[in-house]
Amino acid sequence: MIDNEDIVLRVNNVTKWFNAYGSPGERFVRLFLPNRDESHRFYALRNVSFEIKRGTALGLLGRNGAGKSTLMQIIANTLAPSVGCVETVGRISPLLELGTGFNPEYTGIENVRLNAAILGLSKEEIAEKERLIAEFADIGEFLNRPIKTYSSGMFARLAFAVAIHVEP
Repeated sequence: MIDNEDIVLRVNNVTKWFNAYGSPGERFVRLFLPNRDESHRFYALRNVSFEIKRGTALGLLGRNGAGKSTLMQIIANTLAPSVGCVETVGRISPLLELGTGFNPEYTGIENVRLNAAILGLSKEEIAEKERLIAEFADIGEFLNRPIKTYSSGMFARLAFAVAIHVEP
């Protein structure tokens, strides 16, 4: 629990690794016989710690594969750290991987409701914002059709409209 009122984000000793396997067969075997050998691990992050105070902006710069997106996913709670913890105050509304969780069989409006709920909005908040999201996405009658029929641009507009109407 964050005890300082000025701090809104604390990343404490976060490490994230992914197990690297030589073959699909090895992956299958490791389901039943875990290997404690750390040589099979790919470390995306190691021992990352920092605090962000209210009103502060932060930019992440680095080469491809440096762990920027991995760190953002951990902060947004869409990926768990292997070690360490993240503490936040308030709601986080990530723009990473827009549309994650959208079901292609559901209509646009059904996905709006589902995704807004996943992002932490109450039923009342969703009801208040549906019209604004629909107007911003500007996809007309497609809002009432399954998103599997959308163009990639329409999908992105709807996902972005949901994300920006969540007050982080």
